Amino acid sequence: MTTPDQYENLNDTYPGAGTFKFGDSQELCDHLLSLVRSGKKTATCEALSVFEAEMEAMPAVGRCDIATEWDGTPAVVIKTKSVEKIRFCDVTEQMALAEGENKTLAGWQRDHQAYFERNGGFDPEMMLVFEHFEMVEDLGNRPRGDET
Repeated sequence: MTTPDQYENLNDTYPGAGTFKFGDSQELCDHLLSLVRSGKKTATCEALSVFEAEMEAMPAVGRCDIATEWDGTPAVVIKTKSVEKIRFCDVTEQMALAEGENKTLAGWQRDHQAYFERNGGFDPEMMLVFEHFEMVEDLGNRPRGDET
């Protein structure tokens, strides 16, 4: 269980870090976190419309953010290397493969279209925020405040 002290320590270590979850289900979140931890996932994207109401949540180059487990427990810290606004239909194979989830651009398009349809709608020309990142710390290896 995460304690308030753990979040304070993380905020001291990573000032300005936001928190977020990968995916839209526990199963997907777990899978994506495992890809980040293995080094296979070095990019992610989200619909630009998600950030319009909360612009401070948009990834920023050089900032660290904390990806959580589905239950909100801090999981990994990532550092944003680049951010690009791009239409879904303009995502390249290189970008898609950096997400680590698919072996082809067509597979990425299929899976991401389904994701966007579940989460507010899909249009092939919809704008995405595409982020390349590096994992800075796996918080699963960090001592917990409630352990002795």
